Formats: sequence, structure tokens, C-alpha cells
Amino acid sequence: MLRANGTSAGGSSRFALFVEPRYRWLLRLFGVRDGNAWVELGDDLHARFGWFDVRTPLGNCVHWSIEGPWRAITALGVRRSFRGGDLTFGGTPRGGGRIDFRDRVPFAFFRIPALYVTVADLEGFAAALTENGIPGEDRRRQHP
Repeated sequence: MLRANGTSAGGSSRFALFVEPRYRWLLRLFGVRDGNAWVELGDDLHARFGWFDVRTPLGNCVHWSIEGPWRAITALGVRRSFRGGDLTFGGTPRGGGRIDFRDRVPFAFFRIPALYVTVADLEGFAAALTENGIPGEDRRRQHP
């Protein structure tokens, strides 16, 4: 059960993924509804986005970064990049968090090296990862 601050009684923290209202119709194609797009940090990192999920031990997470913004065509839905094989659970092109893995994580027929998630509370997510000994940085592009 989650407490008001997003921390559960078992010591895990859940962070909702931000799904922009104007893209909700599109993200329903991936099974995204209210309450089923989130990342949970505990003994494992467990990310859920509609019908899709990824789980790995938290010790397999070696680095995080906050990145973006991106183009909507490359950021929305469940996407796997051709270049690096990274996976995205994206509900907004405004930006998100990237988690790099030590060992590739199974997802469908693939093994992914990193996961992008459009967490609503990016700073809180980054702080929770840092508190768990995972280093990272804010790489967002600054607009003049």
C-alpha cells in the first residue's frame, strides 16, 4: 500500500509516469489507463506502462540521467530504438529519466541496455535513485 509521499510500507517508492492529456487517446493503444503507468523502486526496479512491464534488480541499475525534451514521434508509447536498443515507456515528449543497466534486461524477444520513463516527478525519481547508490546527472537541454 502506498503512502501519500509515494513510499510504500515495504520500503518501495512508486513514481507515476506523466501522460499528457492530449496523447491519452493514442496511449490507450498500449493499454495505458489511469493508474497503470508507473515505476516502482524497491529491491527491484519495476516499470509498468499499460500492458507492458520491465523488471530488474535495483543492483542492476548503474546510472540514471534526466533527458529531453524530445520529438513526440520518438517519445510516445512503447518504443525500442534501432541504434542502441533502448526501450521507452513514454507519455510525453517533454522529457524523462533514463536508467542504464549493467546486464541487459529481457523485454519480449529483446534484451535492453537502458529504459526511458517519462516520470512526472523527475527530481524525486532522480533523488530516490541517488539514495539507492545509483549515480546520475541532469542532461536536459536548456532553452534560451
